[in-house]
Amino acid sequence: MYIIIVGCGRVGSELANLLSQEGHNVVVIDRNPQAFLRLGATFNGLTLVGNGFDLELLREAGIEKADAFCALTNGDNTNLVCAQVAKKIFKVPKVIARVYDPARAHIYHLLGLDVISGTLLFASMIRDKIIETKFSSYLIESKDVGVLEIEINQGLEGKKVKDINIEEELMVVAIKKMSGVVLPKEEMVLEKGDIVLALVKTEKLAHIKEKFKI
Repeated sequence: MYIIIVGCGRVGSELANLLSQEGHNVVVIDRNPQAFLRLGATFNGLTLVGNGFDLELLREAGIEKADAFCALTNGDNTNLVCAQVAKKIFKVPKVIARVYDPARAHIYHLLGLDVISGTLLFASMIRDKIIETKFSSYLIESKDVGVLEIEINQGLEGKKVKDINIEEELMVVAIKKMSGVVLPKEEMVLEKGDIVLALVKTEKLAHIKEKFKI
């Protein structure tokens, strides 16, 4: 894929390196040329100095052929403007904007942007660690559904995946085994020590925890 990243801070530089190592074509834009030092010597993408909403600079970056555009500066307003330019003017298929202020995330959504709020994400992760150590709602944008870990004990050992699934409440999506993670079929037999990862309706969480004695 051809991907443009605006903002070479900790997040932007890390993402740029990850994508570059995977073989994607990456262009990083930042107003501060010193920021590119974060990319290290192994980064083989393109770097450009300037504003991420400068039309001529974006054309130079190849935005007209970009598959994705990420606005990851440390300013919400800058990210909003950059993302809007990429989406509305250049019609980039996938535009993602970083938001610090969670209150603005809703506005971004209304504008048709994919939004990631690091503040909200981190707070949600900490909340889940405190309140629901086996349940993570932050993994999915909709808080209506989360991922629950169920350790297979003697009461569940020998049952099949289809015996665990509960229509409209719980669906097994993966199983962590000693050998690694598997995507199970309904007929797979559960073994003691397996850890089931299941999608659970948040409103049914209390019922599910009681049923499986979590």
